Amino acid sequence: QVQLVESGGGLVHPGGSLRLSCAASETSGRVFRVNTMGWYRQAPGKERELVASITNGDSANYADSVKGRFTISGHIHTVYLQMNSLKPEDTAVYYCNAWVSGDEVWGQGTLVTVSS
Repeated sequence: QVQLVESGGGLVHPGGSLRLSCAASETSGRVFRVNTMGWYRQAPGKERELVASITNGDSANYADSVKGRFTISGHIHTVYLQMNSLKPEDTAVYYCNAWVSGDEVWGQGTLVTVSS
């Protein structure tokens, strides 16, 4: 079973930066292939939305609201989200997401709070 472990959330002032990390691992040790990894977020009272995704390590897709501020990168079983120029509206729980051999896997979420 593939698990996703996220890190890097926290409290930051408006205009600041944070970097989120997510690593995929297989509990039984078997070899697995990840095609697409990405980040979603869910703010209080709102639906979960796609922030950014990356396929095969080089084809990236971004939500309009984060273009020019966030950068997604990844290698094999790890994905990062560099978040710059953070705004209060970026406050949300950020979830790592991966497609592994046709199955969708989610991380437990990490809270990002942008506040002065």
